[in-house]
Amino acid sequence: MVAEWIVCLDKRPYDRTGEDLDIIYSRLKGVKAFEKFHPSLMRQICYYGYYEDLEAGVTLYRQGNIGTNWYAVLSGALEVYFSETGNQKESLSICTLGVGTAFGESVLDDSPRNATVVTCEYSELLRIEQKDFKILWDNNKQLMEGLLTPCTLPISISDLSGDRDTNIHWIAGQNITRMSSQNTSRKGKEGSNPIHPALPLVQTPSDKLARAGSILRTSILTRSPTLIRDRKLHLRTYRRCLVGSEMVDWLIQQSPISLIHSRTQAVGMWQSLLEEGVVVHVCWEHPFRDRELFYRFREDDEGNSTIPTTEDKREADEEFQEVLLMLVQMGPDAMMRMILRTPTSHRVWQHENPLERSPDDLEIIYEELLHIKALAHLSTMVKRELASVLVFESHQNAGTVLFNQGDDGKSWYIILHGSVNVEIYGKGVVCTLHEGDDFGKLALVNDSPRAASIILREDNCQFLRVDKDDFNRILRDVEANTVRLKEHGRDVLVLEKIPTNRLKAAEGKPTHYKYSVMAGTPEKMLEHLLETRIDSHQDETDTFLEDFLLTHIVFMPSNQLCPALMEHYHSLMVLGTEQEKHDYMMNNKQRVLKLVWHWSVVAGHAFKEDATIMAFLETLYAAVEEDSKAYPLLLVELSNVERIVQFRETNVKASPSRGKTRHFMNSHHGNDYCASEGRAPMRKPIKASHENIFKVYCADHTYTTVRVPMDSTCSHIIHIASDKLCVGDDLVLCEVKSTGERIVLKESDICVTSNLSLNGKLFISSRDHIDALVSLPEQAGPKTSSIATFELMSSKEVAFQLTLFDWELFNCIHEYELVYHTFGRHRFGRITANLDMFIRRFNEVQFWVVSEMCLTPSINKRVLLLKKFIKIAAYCKDYQNMHSFFAIVMGLSNIAVSRLSQTWEKLPSKFRKMYADFETTMDPSRNHRVYRLAVAKLESPLIPFMPLLTKDMTFAHEGNKTFFDGLINFEKMHMIASTIRVIKYCRSEPFICEAPQPVKNVMEIQHFIRSLKVIDNQRMLTQMSHKLEPRR
Repeated sequence: MVAEWIVCLDKRPYDRTGEDLDIIYSRLKGVKAFEKFHPSLMRQICYYGYYEDLEAGVTLYRQGNIGTNWYAVLSGALEVYFSETGNQKESLSICTLGVGTAFGESVLDDSPRNATVVTCEYSELLRIEQKDFKILWDNNKQLMEGLLTPCTLPISISDLSGDRDTNIHWIAGQNITRMSSQNTSRKGKEGSNPIHPALPLVQTPSDKLARAGSILRTSILTRSPTLIRDRKLHLRTYRRCLVGSEMVDWLIQQSPISLIHSRTQAVGMWQSLLEEGVVVHVCWEHPFRDRELFYRFREDDEGNSTIPTTEDKREADEEFQEVLLMLVQMGPDAMMRMILRTPTSHRVWQHENPLERSPDDLEIIYEELLHIKALAHLSTMVKRELASVLVFESHQNAGTVLFNQGDDGKSWYIILHGSVNVEIYGKGVVCTLHEGDDFGKLALVNDSPRAASIILREDNCQFLRVDKDDFNRILRDVEANTVRLKEHGRDVLVLEKIPTNRLKAAEGKPTHYKYSVMAGTPEKMLEHLLETRIDSHQDETDTFLEDFLLTHIVFMPSNQLCPALMEHYHSLMVLGTEQEKHDYMMNNKQRVLKLVWHWSVVAGHAFKEDATIMAFLETLYAAVEEDSKAYPLLLVELSNVERIVQFRETNVKASPSRGKTRHFMNSHHGNDYCASEGRAPMRKPIKASHENIFKVYCADHTYTTVRVPMDSTCSHIIHIASDKLCVGDDLVLCEVKSTGERIVLKESDICVTSNLSLNGKLFISSRDHIDALVSLPEQAGPKTSSIATFELMSSKEVAFQLTLFDWELFNCIHEYELVYHTFGRHRFGRITANLDMFIRRFNEVQFWVVSEMCLTPSINKRVLLLKKFIKIAAYCKDYQNMHSFFAIVMGLSNIAVSRLSQTWEKLPSKFRKMYADFETTMDPSRNHRVYRLAVAKLESPLIPFMPLLTKDMTFAHEGNKTFFDGLINFEKMHMIASTIRVIKYCRSEPFICEAPQPVKNVMEIQHFIRSLKVIDNQRMLTQMSHKLEPRR
């Protein structure tokens, strides 16, 4: 009896009913040959296809024949024969086509068959006639392009190797295409057009997104069943679809207010489903848009619609919030990929008007490029140019060859996600490149063949690609917009010409230009600064003056800057009229004095604490005082210099408290707060001259107390301690951690006490006896939990006291400390004690959370403690204290706490959702993109997550050279200064917030928060955790 689906295929297409097509589809969708075909394409194949079965030994067609049909193998096998001369007797068998193979697309251009195909055994084929296949191709080129690659180039039989896999790859490239991933020789096509943004990036959705789509579909059918329905447009009915704008409305209505902040965010969440094919546009023409466009869930598009059961509805309710949290995390990346897949005006999709990136799109891409390691050294203008030409490219399968050694270079690649191996013939894999790395630029710069092969190391790799024409154009534009000033035949200043109105410039309209400093010698940059930035009206976007003053310590320290300024102050014009000479002299003097005033404001207390600067000011003051007698115009500037010289550090008195409000004052010199319940002493910044009192231990745990200035070196500490302890010669100073680890400190290290680990101690020992040093018993940390006291404290008051103390520490940091920390304190001989204390505090709060959890034996008490920490974190977030917020949440995510499954299971769902929301904010992907977007919306004052800022500084430093060709790389200084400006902005306003309800034990809470006792030994904490809840 003939199978029903074969009977249906035997009918002419126009005779097939909808039921016939459903029967054919249900049979063919499980066939290996079509496993990668999109459902909409499959339905069209069901309409046009015919069934054909052949016995063994039947010649399907001969080499040289004009093709009339396209075929797919459903069962059996066929042999492929090729003859270089065309004589059938000289034909050689080059490969066998099995199930999962399609061939014959030479019918598209009426070219002759390149080979003879003969059945080896009984075979079943699906056949599509030429006219119908052309219709399929024209209507579905985007869907079929990756699967079918027609090519009719002649080939010499001498090019065929004995390797059957290679032959299969060749024949696939000619007019046979492998569909099965197991049988495909994967070769990427360098410089190929990106996938249309309306199409999925993958053939099959990931399990988690397929599940997310199922949950959302069930939730919509349960809560708003009318959203999914048949809709009519232009006399056509679209079955079971939704409207994009209504989908956005629904998602916002169903989610907590704190989760989805904007319609754009909701669009990103739906787009993350669309790019994996879980949601599709009904005509496959649009990515997800907040418009009157029709979309379907995958099940409805494939015709597999189901009605949710009671169990499905229950599971959907339970998992709904988790699905939303996951999509919130994935949304920004999906939006970024959608923008990158949108072509620029010179790239046009087939059968569609050109899509262009909007100015907002370009700005989003540009901000993303700021955090890509491979682009860190490029100028702002180049990054903006790249934003308009970057192409998104993705490959699904590990082992795909992106390009081969010896190929012509067509593109430059940056790895957005995944990793690749670099292979060289005869050497194998020479290195592996990861996210943020780039490759392929050398072949474009030198116009030479590829020097290595690039092979995908893992599945689903994503790249940013710059094609050769765009690459060369940008290089030309950069050179055309670069101004180089030379002296004695060498560059001394490099400027970049930037339009003040980018939109007008892009449209070719007239606009003004400004010049940004890219590089230069210190002296020439100072001269340019004095001539162009002091007298002119300052553009808010032009940060050259502030950047120079914030970073001059790197390339022009005060012992060089001060003499240079005095030289400019006294400079005279040699040639010109008397009036010109007078104007030149007065301008120079006034500019120098104005710059010094700006310098004093930007540098703050570091300015007046520098002995070189103070000596310079006295000399300058005397010169101005003398000159003002002859030039009265200098009297105004003289008063400013006098104010700087006479300026002395003063304490800011705390204002009295009024009712519930406590004032936490901001100043450059310290801070204070007062409360009706008590007063905390004002904390002042730690300075190099301050006394540092600490203990130095011997191997037998005897010790001596050392009193030295903060900037004392290790060698000085060793000298004093050895005299007191009489411990011999060849001594070293060593930190012994609570874990027993020993770290020998360099003799040149300064301010070593601020860099010790939380429970670390200083030991002195001879170099030969370091192994005898063991940690003190007290370094192990507390033995019992403080929950008995801690649980009585108000969570809001604890968060408030944490914030007050963090603000004190944060406000003591000078901006220069970040520079010293990044470039190395040894280079400057300066301390970073205030920054060290603030970072140390982060670690202290983090380990405090872990310690308290692991020291609490009762599971019920641990649950109470877990709830309390989550509430404290929430209050810290409300107070805009991101430093302690991150510390607490990272403490809860520590393996010693996160593995306590029994404890977490007892946590109420409300708190689990709060914690999941915290984890979303802390998501480190894409360089903490979620956190950065959230903080960008906050206003000063706020306490930032300092470890991320120090990471940004390190990234800018290590990713960019400070000098090149003898010039200062001022693009790097711009990057360093931009991070410092974040610090300045965060504390640009005084910290004033409403305190919690007064409590009796506020002073007790304050003392507790400022003297936390912690266990900082991770191994010990993990062991304690396993004792509390042994592994099941």
